[in-house]
Amino acid sequence: MRVITIEEHYADKRINDAVAKYGSSTNLADFSKEVRDAYNSMRFTGEYLTDFDRLRLDFMRKQKVDMQVLSYTNPVPDTVPKAEAVRICKLANDILAGIVEKHPDRFSAFATLPMADPEEAAKELERCVKELGFVGALITGPWQGKFYDDPMFFPIFKKAAELDVPISWHPEFTAAKIQNYYYLSENYPLKAGMMFATAGFGWHLDVGLHVTRLVLSGIFDKLPNLKFICGHWGETIPSMLDRMDQIMRPEVTGLKKKISDYFHENIYFTPSGILSKSQLEYMVKEFGAERIIWALDYPYIPFESCSLDFLTDSELTEKEKELIAHGNAERILHLN
Repeated sequence: MRVITIEEHYADKRINDAVAKYGSSTNLADFSKEVRDAYNSMRFTGEYLTDFDRLRLDFMRKQKVDMQVLSYTNPVPDTVPKAEAVRICKLANDILAGIVEKHPDRFSAFATLPMADPEEAAKELERCVKELGFVGALITGPWQGKFYDDPMFFPIFKKAAELDVPISWHPEFTAAKIQNYYYLSENYPLKAGMMFATAGFGWHLDVGLHVTRLVLSGIFDKLPNLKFICGHWGETIPSMLDRMDQIMRPEVTGLKKKISDYFHENIYFTPSGILSKSQLEYMVKEFGAERIIWALDYPYIPFESCSLDFLTDSELTEKEKELIAHGNAERILHLN
């Protein structure tokens, strides 16, 4: 059985150094030095992000992964000026294209986009798809306090729909005032609070909220061909769809359909390395195996929890296993 994973990250010193000149993120910069140091001490910066010829391919062999769809692990922050953001993103995409060219049977790629300049971001997406052979884009948000339901970002989504490539979502820091209010506390360790605010919970809630805002904005009524990919089993949203349908009916939202309809028709989901039997069973029952794409979130989860046995030993049918392992990725990303 062929295996394709689509939320697999990389880094490059040239990009990291270019971004570092402008700080990390306006949201992270708002925190005290103590909080920033606590978070930075937990960040994974090892060579697993940069070594493609040895460590990554060795991991893929051990976990029976035939192809990874790569994405830049630290998106260009909102502190970078527009023109520089465009330059850095083009450099990141050119570097990634070189990696894919070296291992075309093992890697494909999502574009990094300069969200500071939506018109240029749309152009860069088109360049990446048509010239570099990329299969979509990975984005984070918000950008300088703006969520992507703001009309200024519409050209990016319009271009993705036109090119018939998906937009994959990845977490980013929320504002310090939100993290301080909801997640940080003197009653538990600072590192616990930072993980609660980020990879442990807060990041996922934030992405789920962001995608739901796009749904409520009518983006899929305007662009019915647009496709999103949400990691971590839907970033907290799937279990709330019945409630949203109940309370936020079309006569309330002004949408053409129920909120759940858009999640069933326009959005695809990945486990992002959260290999939970109950989550898998629920998502297949709710959305169908044809809307789930395999992903391991390399290298941010323990490698011992990445086994393909989770899928092959599941109670799914062979057809469902094939769809999740490679069939859906091949169809949605137009991979051979």
